[in-house]
Amino acid sequence: MTARQAPAPLALPTADVAQEWLAARATTGLDEARRLVDALKAAPPSDALATLQAWNDVEIALGSVSSPASLLAEVHPDEAVRERADLAGQEVQKLSTELGLDRELYEILAAVDPAGLDELATRFLERSLLSFRRSGVDKVEATRERIRAINERLTVLSQEHSKNIRNGVRSIRVAPDRLAGMPQDWLDAHPADAEGLVTVTTDYPDSVPLRTFCADAQVRRELAMAFLTVAWPANDPLLHEMFDLRHELAQLLGYQTWADYDAEVKMIKQGAAIPAFIDKIADAALESGQRDREVVLARMRVDVPDAQTIDVADLAYYSNLVSKEQLEVDAQLVRTYLDFTKVRAGLMAVTGRLFGLRYETAADAVVWDEAVTAYDVFRADGDEPIGRIYLDLHPREGKYKHAAQFDLVTGVTGRQLPEGVLVCNFSRGLMEHDHVVTLFHEFGHLVHHVLAGNQQWLRFSGVATEWDFVEAPSQMLEEWAWDAEILQTFATNEAGEPIPADLVARMRRADDFGKGYIARTQMFYAAMSYWFHTERPADITERTRELQTRYSLFPYVEGTHMACAFGHLEGYSSGYYTYMWSLVIAKDLFSAFDRDNMFDAEVAGRYRDLVLAPGGSKDAADLVADFLGRPYTFDAYAAWLAE
Repeated sequence: MTARQAPAPLALPTADVAQEWLAARATTGLDEARRLVDALKAAPPSDALATLQAWNDVEIALGSVSSPASLLAEVHPDEAVRERADLAGQEVQKLSTELGLDRELYEILAAVDPAGLDELATRFLERSLLSFRRSGVDKVEATRERIRAINERLTVLSQEHSKNIRNGVRSIRVAPDRLAGMPQDWLDAHPADAEGLVTVTTDYPDSVPLRTFCADAQVRRELAMAFLTVAWPANDPLLHEMFDLRHELAQLLGYQTWADYDAEVKMIKQGAAIPAFIDKIADAALESGQRDREVVLARMRVDVPDAQTIDVADLAYYSNLVSKEQLEVDAQLVRTYLDFTKVRAGLMAVTGRLFGLRYETAADAVVWDEAVTAYDVFRADGDEPIGRIYLDLHPREGKYKHAAQFDLVTGVTGRQLPEGVLVCNFSRGLMEHDHVVTLFHEFGHLVHHVLAGNQQWLRFSGVATEWDFVEAPSQMLEEWAWDAEILQTFATNEAGEPIPADLVARMRRADDFGKGYIARTQMFYAAMSYWFHTERPADITERTRELQTRYSLFPYVEGTHMACAFGHLEGYSSGYYTYMWSLVIAKDLFSAFDRDNMFDAEVAGRYRDLVLAPGGSKDAADLVADFLGRPYTFDAYAAWLAE
């Protein structure tokens, strides 16, 4: 390979050979990892850097299996392929657990003399040794054997939990005359069946518009009940077992709770700091949350005079009416400016300009569904790609139900380009502005993955910072979806007219409405995440009710079991607080930008180079301080919440 040639992108399989491809990749990648470990044990290099590079090679081999398997398990249209991908995930997790408990391997790395290593190599050594210790390598054999068993079972539980959410789509069937208030484009996409009924699913492009616009309260409630019982009862016993096993694992490793174990490698550091943070946000949000809730409830009483409270079955509908009638924002009018195809093109134009990037269609890319698009990413002034991205943005049966960025390839300098996949569930036609904001948010992860993909050490590549920071760059990018001049470059109606600036200003004011009660709801979710893992309640639904009463400003809906479909209990475990922790930092990061000059090249370039490009090569607090010139504070967030 010449100096100017970029590594070739990963060649994904066509559908007819996907199962075989996954099996072969798992065999090849895991055999290579074992070979590298055997070689390292047989003849440990006398050179410290060579030893670390050998361990880096092992991690690259493991990642070559885990990343595509994790993705295809969530997105491939063929259930058999998804099952094979899950199996590959189990195989790589089993080997990863074995290596993490391998004392001989650990002792080789522990014997490395850091003298003479550069700062990044030293950081890689320190983080690697910490991972071994957190894996239980220093425990007696009987304990290590139990750790192996727990980790293998947790992998299966995680996969089953996700599968039940993916496959647990529910639906209601209603007569067309009960759909008054729905947008015409939505009605056109939902014709009545042979029995004269319209099917509405719990997938976002169905459920979000219906719960926002449908005038029939009973229809809204029927769909809300369906949405809040996805994966019930299937996931309830899985969650109990997951919480119990994580607790046992943490105690075997010397931690009091799973939250203590999980927090150790995050910015927050200590599990006990999580409920303190939750209460701090909840207290700060209480006054404005109660004020805005009463406004929505008052609007509900116009239709339901004896209403004593409002819950999630009615909240979106009446919040929208408040926005329309009192804040002068008609969400259905806003939708007419937000055609999906234009939004996607606008997003890429905005991020390209902001970060100095260029996207070109990847004509050679094999995709797993015809709706998926692929692009090679270039520096604006460069000729060689720096990564590849895939956009899988519409719902289908058996697909991941929420919004997330998945790694396909983790970048390593000179060896493999970063490749990432955006997985969302948006309408193919007109979008809600909230979904546009979500698209900007998730694309922020994708850009972070690519820009931070030029790393020597795989462990620091991509979105590899502490988990309570990873959302901050994406949350900050949401600001570009709220700027009128930026929106006007792609938000145009059928006549080609751009969205009016005064409408965007009203949208901003409407978005600020309810931020207090939204923050309280987020703290309810964060409390579930924390207390479920520390208390391991006998009745998850009852504990959900109690925590909702304590933190949310809206009551529990009888007969629902939302925890079963709360996928973050698996992925973020006890750390859902991280979304709000990151938002505090995101507000501080954005304070460095000028709202009147959102594309300022100097500020955007510093942000790209000092916060995004380093990946995990520095602690998150240091990345922020490098950019802001000071440590981050709570001030910008508190000011925003109080506005």
